[in-house]
Amino acid sequence: MTTIMEAAKGILSTYVDDEPKSPIHVGEVMNLWTYHTVLTEINRFVEMSLNTTRDDELVVALKNSYNDCRGHIQEVESLFRDEGIPLPPTSEKKPHSNPEDVPLGVKMTDDEIANGISVKQVSTLTLCATGLAQSIRSDIGEMWLRFLTDRVKFGAYFMPLLRKRGWIKVPPSYYPPGAPQH
Repeated sequence: MTTIMEAAKGILSTYVDDEPKSPIHVGEVMNLWTYHTVLTEINRFVEMSLNTTRDDELVVALKNSYNDCRGHIQEVESLFRDEGIPLPPTSEKKPHSNPEDVPLGVKMTDDEIANGISVKQVSTLTLCATGLAQSIRSDIGEMWLRFLTDRVKFGAYFMPLLRKRGWIKVPPSYYPPGAPQH
């Protein structure tokens, strides 16, 4: 049996790479444009979060998220420059500040920060899967597969921290009508 990565590589290799690259299509552009925007806004959230939290483990997780997102942003920007596609407008970087100087009415809790990253993680996973499914060009598909793999790895790293700190939000159990209650 093949691994997921081998299967995905096999699917992507069905594209003929010897042919000239087709122009990037509007769906590929839109997915990448949206992904770039979401990642940039995630990094603005991370910058604000780093200005708020004093939790050492959360700081490490935030820095890991930031670096992962920054790498993806740079790759999309490089592709856009090569293809002549304008970059989306995004928020400006946030300056560093001391968490002690942030007023309590503005300061996010560690729970809010962790769940904000978690929600953003879910949206990026969805964007990566959609981008991969809609890619025509093999180079774009391979890029989406790498992005998806990186996002899954971050999720596998981040989820234990959410559980450990009690920050994970778990919906109530569902029991169909007539099923025995546990």
